[in-house]
Amino acid sequence: MAEISHARVLKIAAPIVLSNATVPILGAVDTGVVGQIGTAAPIGAVGIGAVILASLYWIFGFLRMGTTGLVAQAKGEGDSAEVAAGLMRALIIAGVAGLGLVALQWPLFWAAFRIAPASPEVEALARQYLGLRIWGAPATISLYAFTGWLIALERTRAVLVLQLWMNGLNIGLDLAFVLGLGWGVRGVAAATLIAEWSGVALALWLARGAFAAGLSRALVLAAGPLKRMARVNTDIMIRSVLLQASFTAFLFLGAGQGDVTLAANQVLVQFLEITAYALDGFAFAAESLVGQAVGARSPLRLRRAALLSGEWAAGGALLLGAVFFLAGPVIIDTMTTAPEVRAAARLYLPWLGLAPLIGVASWMFDGIFIGATLTREMRNAMALSVLVYGAALALLLPAFGNHGLWAGLMVLNIARGATMARLYPRAEARAAPGQGGAAPL
Repeated sequence: MAEISHARVLKIAAPIVLSNATVPILGAVDTGVVGQIGTAAPIGAVGIGAVILASLYWIFGFLRMGTTGLVAQAKGEGDSAEVAAGLMRALIIAGVAGLGLVALQWPLFWAAFRIAPASPEVEALARQYLGLRIWGAPATISLYAFTGWLIALERTRAVLVLQLWMNGLNIGLDLAFVLGLGWGVRGVAAATLIAEWSGVALALWLARGAFAAGLSRALVLAAGPLKRMARVNTDIMIRSVLLQASFTAFLFLGAGQGDVTLAANQVLVQFLEITAYALDGFAFAAESLVGQAVGARSPLRLRRAALLSGEWAAGGALLLGAVFFLAGPVIIDTMTTAPEVRAAARLYLPWLGLAPLIGVASWMFDGIFIGATLTREMRNAMALSVLVYGAALALLLPAFGNHGLWAGLMVLNIARGATMARLYPRAEARAAPGQGGAAPL
């Protein structure tokens, strides 16, 4: 197998960082084109519709992570048939899940608008948007599977090409449908729908080798691999639900601090998203390289993969922290013109300077544990960390207000990093000769 080097880590990570950078651009264009209509309702409709769909699709995000870990291990073992079969299984799950969302769209949207009610005009326009976008559910969830598979094989340039193609087409169609043809909210939805399905077509071509493998139905539907995939994905889903619940609690508790503080927190949360986009590439590199090391039954390769990807992530975290400390006020001023919000955001900005440094360990251990398919350990570490987080909020929030809220979020990431660090030796044990990627969970 090829040597694990700094260059190899960067070759995996850099395209992911560039790919992630295109995501906020698309959101800004979607908002900008409907903003040209001249009324507020279309902007609100696209915004709430996108949030509803993102929340539904997020449930199936486990498919990206689980596919990466399992396929990377198969690659490390040199099992090309299982590499291809891993993609097929993931696509079957994606297709069933996507069709299920299409079939259940009416009760799902009804429930969504009961939870987050909007004005009659906004809700009517949002239903138009959702009514078109939901037909892309099988495509969107399938793209999770394709992305996870490509990352496992270190083909992150293909991931970048896929993202650039879809976002570029989406932006072009946005401009044509909304500004050119005057289709309004339906035009934004149609642009995204076409881009999603075109992305699946491109992904099929990028993964054509897997479809040329001539796999038998018996191999793809083998009980053992399917059960293992189900366990891995269930653990990841539970962990992700706990993480999302923790972040949602942060946002809701921030709302109780007043409108200005809530707005300031919303501005500062964008710093966290920038951090995640920037450091994701190194976590993905760990997923791929650690998974291959497990498949190759090489604890030394696993340790080197963890160390090299972790070094680059730590360097990125230091750089981001410095940028946030030094340029944070300027970034805040570009995101809001309200003087009181600017002042409040500056007050809490030091927490965001620390956030990349505090959180980098938890993000990187996530990548290591996904690659090693230590998903049960990752799930349990998350559950314990949430308990610590809840206790920290109970103590810090009444005493320190919004500072206590941000401190609680830092405690959550410290707890995640610490609990997984304690369990890290299990990753190397998973890669030991005689264990291998197919070890029981």
